[in-house]
Amino acid sequence: MSKNILATQSLSFELAPGGALRGELRVPGDKSISHRAVMLAALAEGTTEIDGFLEGADSLATLAAFRAMGVAAEGPSAGRLRVHGVGLHGLREPAQALDLGNSGTSMRLLCGLLAGQRFATTLIGDISLSRRPMSRVIEPLRQMGAHIEATPEGRAPLGLLPVEHLHGIDYALPIASAQVKSSLLLAGLYAQGETCVTEPAPTRDHTERMLGAFGYPLRRAGNRVCLSGGGRLLATPLSIPADLSSAAFFLVGASIAPGSDLTLTQVGMNPTRLGVVTILRQMGADIAIERPRELGGEPVADLRVRAAPLHGIAIPEEQVPLAIDEFPALFIAAACADGETRLSGATELRVKESDRIQVMADGLASLGVEAEPRPDGMRIRGLGAAGLLGGGEVEAHGDHRIAMAFAISALRAAAPIRIADCANVETSFPDFAGLAAGVGLPITELRELERSA
Repeated sequence: MSKNILATQSLSFELAPGGALRGELRVPGDKSISHRAVMLAALAEGTTEIDGFLEGADSLATLAAFRAMGVAAEGPSAGRLRVHGVGLHGLREPAQALDLGNSGTSMRLLCGLLAGQRFATTLIGDISLSRRPMSRVIEPLRQMGAHIEATPEGRAPLGLLPVEHLHGIDYALPIASAQVKSSLLLAGLYAQGETCVTEPAPTRDHTERMLGAFGYPLRRAGNRVCLSGGGRLLATPLSIPADLSSAAFFLVGASIAPGSDLTLTQVGMNPTRLGVVTILRQMGADIAIERPRELGGEPVADLRVRAAPLHGIAIPEEQVPLAIDEFPALFIAAACADGETRLSGATELRVKESDRIQVMADGLASLGVEAEPRPDGMRIRGLGAAGLLGGGEVEAHGDHRIAMAFAISALRAAAPIRIADCANVETSFPDFAGLAAGVGLPITELRELERSA
């Protein structure tokens, strides 16, 4: 009896040691904003023109989900996308489950947005996404009247059953999370009465800013935001800035590689995202903020970064939510710094695309860096200005940010580094290797076909 043989393509990065980053680079559009742009444009009345859309697998999964629910869109092409909104109540029941691939943002935000619909939907994802916890979104949505089915562990696949209406709640987040906050606000669009969310610490506010851009009224006071259901979203042109999370790898790379002088253009400078810049500057990084301006309701600037000796610090806990996605890159900075860097209050890193605390600690240890993982953070003993990382093989565990972090570590390595399981880099940073090589990172992509029964 013959077996079906499945062929999949694996991607590894191979990096020569050393090098410097020089020149000018615009990284792809902001992933967080690209997700939200598609969602609100789809629910708006009229046609929204989007410029700077990230054509990565995660945001394309969000776009595909709305197309499956009857939303017409042209593009994307060169970052341009035209979305024909259907209004708040114009979505249609999809013919099959919505496959969100590796995108936790898509699943958590859509869970809120679809919780108040009068049709059923099922949300699925890849193996990695299916392991990620969803209970912290599901539980408050159930308090609003949503009917959501999940595995006993609170994971995908998620089944959202039809409801007549939701009701607003006043919810205090137990852990600062922009995804949970956004999910509840999107559900609040369909709720009777007012929905309020209070955060224990500030998180990215892209959802609130974009709701305002689409003409939806909100009330904000400190770490509390409220909206009332039953309003309207009106189409508006959107320009999406370059993603600070993607820029972070180059901020670190240029800081640790002697002779570097790199300018990153039109980078999003939302104050709820600036933790990585603040932390690197506290470590001694030479980052100049040039030409600050506004683009599509979001602050942007050009960032010029030059090599500088870094020193270890105790990372302030108030900066953790403002840099939560950038810690893989920051761990590389800590490995090259003089002295010890300590991180605490970052339990969230345990439930990202991988356990980023353990995976980064393992990878750093394999390159000769003393890294002690802790339940909510890490202690890293840096190699200092004259120190070099060792070479060898590192496992990215399918996590795009782990792969890119270890790629830039090669700038301070004594021998070649090979990084396995890098295919998911495409989810957030299409053509990372090509753009990075263009400014001086000595990187080669290795693609191989893997066969399995």
